Amino acid sequence: MDKPVLRADARRNRAKVLAAAEEAFAVDGLAVPLDEIARIAGVGAGTVYRHFPSKEALFQAVVVERVEQFAKEARELLTAEDPGEAFFGFFKRVVKQASANRALCDALAETTGLGFNANAGTGFRSASQALLTRAQAAGAVREDIDGDDLRALIAGCLAAERYSPESRHLVRVVVDGLRKTV
Repeated sequence: MDKPVLRADARRNRAKVLAAAEEAFAVDGLAVPLDEIARIAGVGAGTVYRHFPSKEALFQAVVVERVEQFAKEARELLTAEDPGEAFFGFFKRVVKQASANRALCDALAETTGLGFNANAGTGFRSASQALLTRAQAAGAVREDIDGDDLRALIAGCLAAERYSPESRHLVRVVVDGLRKTV
């Protein structure tokens, strides 16, 4: 069933709500009340509920958009001249951007649940796996790492960034451990 076409004012309000939610979720994750998101957006709570039936639906809309952007970036990097640098650069960017955004951090740390609907999670997993496989084929990444390991390492780096923000070297340690040694 097709989604109804929104009027221009409804589209603007939806965009305001999404922008406010992205800002609020980045700081507080799911702990932020919907009334606070409505306040930041400059709309009433009823407007938020008209577009998103629950806080979880709004959270998912915000996070899925960003996860899809990560997947798109990974797919674009599949044609990079240096597969190893493309992979490691992508890995570090995902960790850096997600660690600064509590909602993304929470979503990427879990492979099911609120942050990953089936399509977004699958897109991110398959695109990052393809980037990993290409870097392995080029001899840049050790061969005993698979897509599940990669997601666990991203989640681990996010935890390190969140719980030990002064230890910026931990991501470098993980990246060095991923490099194939001769």
